[in-house]
Amino acid sequence: MSLKARLAQLHAKGHAAPIEHRDEVDFSAENLRPAAVLAAITERADRPGFLLIHRPSNMRSHPGQVAFPGGKIDPGESAEEAALREAHEELGIHPRDVHVIGISDTYRTGSGYAITPVIAVVPPDLELSPSPTEVAAWFEAPVDFVFDETNHTHHSGFWQGRTRSYIEIMWQEHRIWGVTAGIISNLAKRIAW
Repeated sequence: MSLKARLAQLHAKGHAAPIEHRDEVDFSAENLRPAAVLAAITERADRPGFLLIHRPSNMRSHPGQVAFPGGKIDPGESAEEAALREAHEELGIHPRDVHVIGISDTYRTGSGYAITPVIAVVPPDLELSPSPTEVAAWFEAPVDFVFDETNHTHHSGFWQGRTRSYIEIMWQEHRIWGVTAGIISNLAKRIAW
């Protein structure tokens, strides 16, 4: 069975019932700005992986953090269209190279966004051309590793006068945490890898 067919089955089955959804709703504003990310999985026969980026350290929002390619949804755009546009702008991934599987649970952030993950499959070893203003570096983290809850460490910190919990996933030298790790945690519950 191809990865696309397998993911389509797992997506449909995993989204048929509610899950214990993780997000930052307790820290978020009432009016959230819609955003989307492309949770792109490489179609590798041996070990498929998520394409992730490091945001430049000079960005206003979440500087230096690991993220999925993505951003705000423009007026008139769907989550899928926004995720594809942002992945093209940030990594040079052409929409024709992306096979969208479907969307997943919206993640509400403390920074004021309602982020819709768009799950997709991309060919392995795509030639990427990262935008230097939006991407400091990119890497691929194996899906089996980041979905494995034994690789999720739980932490808490003090933020805006309250204790806040978050997940951290270390893949090699890459620290995946906060919103991105939260989205991965939700996807792991939805997709029985």
